[in-house]
Amino acid sequence: MFSKLLIANRGEIACRIMRTARRLGLRTVAVYSEADAHALHVQAADEAYLIGPAPAAESYLRAQAILEVARRAGADAVHPGYGFLSENADFADACAAAGIAFVGPPPAAIRAMGGKSAAKALLGAAGVPLVPGYHGDDQSDTRLAAEAAEIGFPVLIKASAGGGGKGMRVVETAGGFADALAGARREAMAAFGDDVVLVEKYLTRPRHVEIQVLADAHGTVLHLFERDCSIQRRHQKVLEEAPAPGLDHATRRAMGEAAVAAAMAVGYVNAGTCEFLLDEDGRFYFMEMNTRLQVEHAVTEYITGLDLVEWQLRIAAGEPLSFGQDRLAVDGHAIEVRIYAEDPARNFLPSTGTLRHLSLPAEGLHLRLDTGVARGDAITIHYDPMIAKLIVWDRDRAAAVTRLRRALEETHILGVASNLDFLSAIARHPAFAAADLDTRFIDRNADALLPHARPATDEILALATLGILADRRRRSAEAAERSGDPYSPWHLASGWRLNDEAQEHLTFRDAGEEVHVVVHYRRDGSFRLNLPGGALTATAEIGEDGRLDAELDGVRRRATVVRHGLDLAVLTHGGTHRLSLIDPIAEAEAVEAAGGRLTAPMPGKIVSVLVDAGQVVEKGTPMIVLEAMKMEHTVVAPTDGTVTAVPFAAGEQVEEGVELIGFQPV
Repeated sequence: MFSKLLIANRGEIACRIMRTARRLGLRTVAVYSEADAHALHVQAADEAYLIGPAPAAESYLRAQAILEVARRAGADAVHPGYGFLSENADFADACAAAGIAFVGPPPAAIRAMGGKSAAKALLGAAGVPLVPGYHGDDQSDTRLAAEAAEIGFPVLIKASAGGGGKGMRVVETAGGFADALAGARREAMAAFGDDVVLVEKYLTRPRHVEIQVLADAHGTVLHLFERDCSIQRRHQKVLEEAPAPGLDHATRRAMGEAAVAAAMAVGYVNAGTCEFLLDEDGRFYFMEMNTRLQVEHAVTEYITGLDLVEWQLRIAAGEPLSFGQDRLAVDGHAIEVRIYAEDPARNFLPSTGTLRHLSLPAEGLHLRLDTGVARGDAITIHYDPMIAKLIVWDRDRAAAVTRLRRALEETHILGVASNLDFLSAIARHPAFAAADLDTRFIDRNADALLPHARPATDEILALATLGILADRRRRSAEAAERSGDPYSPWHLASGWRLNDEAQEHLTFRDAGEEVHVVVHYRRDGSFRLNLPGGALTATAEIGEDGRLDAELDGVRRRATVVRHGLDLAVLTHGGTHRLSLIDPIAEAEAVEAAGGRLTAPMPGKIVSVLVDAGQVVEKGTPMIVLEAMKMEHTVVAPTDGTVTAVPFAAGEQVEEGVELIGFQPV
């Protein structure tokens, strides 16, 4: 076994690899960019080295800088994690040339599977079933359009390099092919530096089922069963589970054998994943092979009892697998969700900012958390906006679904928008409970899954009010203790009056509507709250972290109330509800002109400008394409109107909030 391991990655996967390395007695070396100087993976490592500025191209993708760190630190192995250099055959070659073990497959296997087109040709010859499509070298627009017509619409345009849903477009008709092809190529070039694409038949209701393989350097190749990754958005996985619900034994065996055959065809060694589409008739088709550890590997670890990172390290050190296929069995059911800083209400736009509050459920036998951030950390534009992976396990799927729902209820995030409510809606949906899964699950159930404005209940308003009052009382008590005269009446926050109960009026803004609460201070220290639905008596105590213990008309309630300026968030098991406390003076000072401004929703680069100054456009007309976090976002006309100014050109960088297009509504 190795003595010192360098992890050429960041975030949750770097932290996860370090946990196994530490258990095996290996010393760990982290690399980090200037933006990650205080990141968890840096703190968790035995040693950490700065390798460049925030942009990945100037830090985590600098292979020679990482190898120089390995030399300086005396590392005898490099684990690339996933993303960045994990499927870079040249980096694997460079590690070998430097006398450092690369914890991954041989460079030849990476190259064989790195291009989807060449890989499909190779595996088709090996008898692995393929989706009908074109994977050829002629990349002319004319040839690709002709092949799409021959295959028959709908078709899927897919980047030959890379993955993660980048460079992918579904095309329903011939008329939309040219624009979709141009967009797929741009996105593929930005993400992978390669705009080669393939065109395949788009199956209308397939499931996405993948097989985990593990191969040593002594000729043993095994499969570790399957994962269902059908719940996706824009071809990016949202939720994964193992084993795949409803998969019969014969299909599981056949898919496993196909994955093993694919691995053997390219001389594969180490951990990898073969991805398949499974149609409604039970036929499966090879899509691609990922020559690295997968984000969703944790669900396989749960159902097999294996630590895949440990076996990656042992195989890279030359050890043989100590078990055969007959020793492997499925134990229970595991489900993973990916918690992202993104805003479902804004078409899942990635969200940047500081994690002002991060509360995650406790880990244990039935729950695992993989994260690379902590409260106070920043989510930036430079890297994937994942906050954490939450994984649950139980004896069967129904019990695992129940655990998932509860774990999501106990997870709270403030400071950035997140997909927590969206994930909870999936977990609660009847179709998910019934395992009615396919890759268009989210599209089919969008109305039920996407967020809708919910007015605050009386209970939420009461908890928000009590949070303000209890925090005020706590701060007053602390100030009294510091003052040297703790019994002075000037420190009271009880609303005391000489001849009557005092009252206070609070006004909240809730989803654009004003809501009023009247607080009556009672002599016994309790409150009488007049709420939209009636009155109730309440008491409350609050901790420094915003944890509120309240009693509402004799019923105990626990919640967390987090305040940032005039903004409040009430965190309960029912989710997060955001309110704003209205300050009339601040409101008057903050009034600004509305309408006619189309601003950048986040920092990014202008990909293309589609309109000219003076042009009259209709509502929904694409006006400008912005690239952020390697994904394209199209800004469209919010209504009929006229373009008054075009201040930016393609290739320019813009900051969040700047005016992208001058626009005058009709």
